Amino acid sequence: MFEKSRAVRHGPPGWPQEVPPPDAQDVEDWRVDAVAWLLDQAPPEYRTYPAARHQPVLLVWLVKHHVAAQRDAVRRATSTARRDLAHRLPPEAAPGVFDVLEREDLRLRRVARAVDLLDQALDGTRFVPRL
Repeated sequence: MFEKSRAVRHGPPGWPQEVPPPDAQDVEDWRVDAVAWLLDQAPPEYRTYPAARHQPVLLVWLVKHHVAAQRDAVRRATSTARRDLAHRLPPEAAPGVFDVLEREDLRLRRVARAVDLLDQALDGTRFVPRL
């Protein structure tokens, strides 16, 4: 009557939920899920590059650079938003502009952390749960 629940697979804090950790017992090759997740973080064109799809180390390296560039763009946008948009948007739009930029910065920080963890795991780091 009751189904046996599947074991919850956890990685370290910041590990992407869509990717089982390398030591998950019921996963034959976690790299397949890692590559799929990394491709979701990359520009769509990366899916057409065989080297990026078939070499997880290359893909994680490319995605790290891509996310870093996005974070730089958000920082630049935040620092120039008032000057660049003052003559194009009404003053009451400013809170919305900065809300978008803050949310995107937080999202990109989470992605950068997850990409870094995947990079470490691809290098052989195994994460040990702590109390």
